[in-house]
Amino acid sequence: MGYRIRPEADFTDEFRSAAEEQLKRAITVLDKRPEGAHEAIHAFRKNIKRLRSLYRLVSREVPEFQKQENARLRETARSLSAIRDAAAIVGTARYLQDNARNLEETEALGRIVSILEARRDWMAEAESGLEERLHDAAGKLREAIAALDDVTFDKSHRKNARMLAKSWRRTASRARKALDACLEDTAAGDFHELRKRTYDYRLYHALLRDLWPSAMKAKRDFAKDLVERLGHINDLAVLSGLVEAEPQLFTRNDDLAHLLDAIIFRQQEDRREALRDAETLYGDDPDDEAQRLELLWVSIGN
Repeated sequence: MGYRIRPEADFTDEFRSAAEEQLKRAITVLDKRPEGAHEAIHAFRKNIKRLRSLYRLVSREVPEFQKQENARLRETARSLSAIRDAAAIVGTARYLQDNARNLEETEALGRIVSILEARRDWMAEAESGLEERLHDAAGKLREAIAALDDVTFDKSHRKNARMLAKSWRRTASRARKALDACLEDTAAGDFHELRKRTYDYRLYHALLRDLWPSAMKAKRDFAKDLVERLGHINDLAVLSGLVEAEPQLFTRNDDLAHLLDAIIFRQQEDRREALRDAETLYGDDPDDEAQRLELLWVSIGN
């Protein structure tokens, strides 16, 4: 059926189906690992993010379920985070290399990428019990599937419409608040908060796309690009932190200077473009958006 909730169908059935699909996909990729452990963990984490967004959408209606399952998913993802984080840092360095401003910088960043790839591979080899943790993670997700039997929602179409509208309003309002903070300051935490809320906002457009397919897709695609840019901003901050924490990795001072200069330049560019796009994405009033969603849900479902 895909990652969606149809307004004309039973809400409980739709919610369970959307959640179960993501859980089963994550289990399959952890069990089979068609492209290796690195890619399996990456795909698994994307499924987990979709689930956590889905559960936040209904958090006020089923708070105990959301709290329980969010904790389960968070801990399951955390058990596999070290290797994924090392791989993500490699991806960030490649992003800098792809956007290098001259040949000298390209060559220097190429050597940095090689250093970080070696670090990633060394960490993967040194990681003890990875096979067991992959197996345990899949087991936790099977428990999460079983837990779906315990969650139910009201049969009232209007009540579910109000629930969705409130969640939508809360997410858009929190995103707007994070954006305002980013406009006043360049703190990494504010940009990270904006990214998380935009990720939810994007996925809500996917989940509820049947309400207004063309408009939902346009805004979802725009939000996806913004999430990616905000992700680069966060990843660059992580890479900068690694340089500070493990300076012994970078033995050539010239290469390190190129790396730091590239990080600063790219952060400034990405922040400027992200703020511009975020102001466009969140230009509508959250109350107006929520009211429109509620009206659409009720009109289509009846």
